[in-house]
Order: sequence, then C-alpha cells, then structure tokens
Amino acid sequence: MQYQRTVLDNGIRIISEELNHVRSASIGFWFRTGSRNERPEQAGLSHLIEHLTFKGTAKRSAKDIAVAFDTLGGQVNAVTSKEYTCYYAKILDEHFATAVEVLADMILNSTYQEDLLEREKGVVLEEIKMYEDSPDELVHDLFNEAVFAHHPLGRPILGTEETLRSFSQDDIWEYRKARYTPDNLVVAVAGHVDHATVVKEVERYFGGWQGEKKGEPKDIPPYRPSNLKRTKDIEQAHIILGVPGLSRVDSRKYALFLLDNILGGGMSSRLFQELREERGMVYTTYSYHAAYYDSGVFGVYAGTSPDRVDEVRAIVEEQFADIANNGVTEEELSRSKEQLKGSLMLGLENTSSRMGRLGKGELFGETIKTPSELVEIVNKITGEEVAKVAREVLAQELSSALVLPGKGSA
Repeated sequence: MQYQRTVLDNGIRIISEELNHVRSASIGFWFRTGSRNERPEQAGLSHLIEHLTFKGTAKRSAKDIAVAFDTLGGQVNAVTSKEYTCYYAKILDEHFATAVEVLADMILNSTYQEDLLEREKGVVLEEIKMYEDSPDELVHDLFNEAVFAHHPLGRPILGTEETLRSFSQDDIWEYRKARYTPDNLVVAVAGHVDHATVVKEVERYFGGWQGEKKGEPKDIPPYRPSNLKRTKDIEQAHIILGVPGLSRVDSRKYALFLLDNILGGGMSSRLFQELREERGMVYTTYSYHAAYYDSGVFGVYAGTSPDRVDEVRAIVEEQFADIANNGVTEEELSRSKEQLKGSLMLGLENTSSRMGRLGKGELFGETIKTPSELVEIVNKITGEEVAKVAREVLAQELSSALVLPGKGSA
C-alpha cells in the first residue's frame, strides 16, 4: 500500500492513497485547530466557524452548496474536535475536481454575513441544549473538566451560551487569520484518484494562499485528580471514572488499545461481563481512550441506579488493580488482538476511514504505518506489556464525573 505526499510552496501538505478497486474518492481538508486553541472568551468559536463555512460564499448560498453536492450524488460534512477541524466529502471519482472546487470556495471565500452569524448562533445554542438533555453525553464534558481542569482540553467543544452570544464577525476573522493558514492545513485523499490529479486540483485553488499560523495551544498542566457532579431531572446516574492517558505518538498506545478492549471494549470484556451479565447493575458500560498530541484520557463509563454508584466504582477499581497486579490471560490477550486487527481491517473497506487515518496521521506528525505494519505491532505485544501499561496508566489516582438525578444543576 503506497501513500504519496507533496508539500506545496506555501506549506500545504497533501497526502493520498490511490485505490483502483473502488469508484469513490474521499477528500478531507484538515486544519490543526480546535477547541484547545481557543482562549477562554473564544470557547466554541472553532465549532461555530465550522458551521458558518457551510452558510454561503461570495458566489454560493447555503442552498447552492447543498445542491452542488446533492447533484454530484455525494456526501459533505465537517467535524470540530479539541485539536482539529475537518471539512470532508465523499463523491464518485468522476466528480473529484468539482468537489475540490466547492470545498475550496467554502474554505477560502465564506462571507460570515451578520444575519447568518446570528441565525447560526441560534442553531448551536439548540445543539448545546441537546447535549444538556443527554446526560450520557454531558458526563464526558464533565469528565474532561475533571481531568484537565482549566486547560482548554477541559472545556466543551461547543462552548457556552455566554461565549457563543458574544461572538462578532471581527472575532471570526481574527481567529481565521490566526489558525486557517496553509501551513496549518493537510489535504488527505483516499480513493480512485491519482496523486498527480490531487496535487493539481488542490494547487489550482490553494496554491496562491498565504499566511502563517499563530497561537499554539498551552502545555498540559500537572494532573490533579478531581471529582465533579451535576444533577439533572433524570432517572439514571451516569458515571465516568478515569485518568490521563497516552499521547498519539506514545509507542505504548497499542498496548493500551488492547487493555481498553479487555476492560470494556465489547460484550466479552471484563466490565460488561461483571457489571451487566453477572450482576445486572447496568445496561451500558464501556471503556475508551482518547489520544491528543501531547496527552490523552482513559475512562470507564457506566449508567446505573443512583444507589449503586459506589458499588460500580468499587468494581471498576478492583478490575484496574487486578490487571495491574495480575496481568491478563492469554485468552483475553488473543481475543483483544483479534478485535483490534478486525477493527483495523474493516475500516480499510471504507475510503472515508482510510482518508481519516492519513489526514490525522500527517496533521500530528505521526509515522503513518501500513496495515501490515500495524498488524505486526499488535501481534508482538505481550501480556506483560499490557500489564505494564496498566500499572503505569491506571495506577494514577482516579478522577470522576457524575450526572445524578435531581432538580436543577449542582
């Protein structure tokens, strides 16, 4: 499998993978900017700009943009995370050039008109309310706050009603000038299109674009565990227990992926079996690891009755200690490896997944490994390596986030 890479004179990085057995192409414009790049008064600005980029350019209205992609039979969307913003599309290979032109128009020529700005603020406010009404989502924001405190990684990507209402056109243009720059952009493509064509089409619209990024994010402060609670008018308690995890470039992350699978990665995992199948204490439970370029978080989620929160916490802590002290069984290790390899290979059947791997890898300076190289890494991991990473990561004092039944918020 061959990845080809080109850097334009203005700093834009282009990476692509040609796949001749498909008729589609996925393209993503990845900017290394997200909620961790915002000052406190800018919280939610990255996400608002992502929304507004679909609302019109000098020559296209929001409807024109939607019609353009519907006419191509394609899909277009965007995502804002804590560390990146991506505008992406999946189209038939024959429509690749047109898709690049429309995306370029959106990214380079959005107008951010005042009336559209105020209207879209209303849309995002409803999105914030939707999260507030979803305690299983809200608890994740609360957990990030517990782990990262006042660092931008601890703030919600959507921002708050207060910050959102304060944004002006000047705020948008200031942020764009600082972060939407060619040296902060990766264009990733996977599908039935050759690299020379990708470079030609990207250079046609972006080759003359100039600018240099400013405002790099703050370093992660020392970890100080904390326990946060909110109350909502709900029936079930939602809990996350966890600790800081590993960064994107930490070689131990593959052992941590296996640990994640063993603890809470599926129906055969320890926590699912113990909490749901053996004790009937939860309907949903899982573990997860979110990696950032210089840190990460490892957490366990469970939804349970309020009177069983302490018992759930005790069982999670017991499982953490058991793996750290006694390791994992050969059966668990083997099953986890097959899960991880299966997830990787199934993802390769989708051009969007392939494009995402390329885009994020290049954006954060990772060495992009072929699937065969990744399989080899996974196969070589030993049970002792999994136990070692458990001792190193899970030995930290736990932070917790709880959304509990009750009136109002606390």
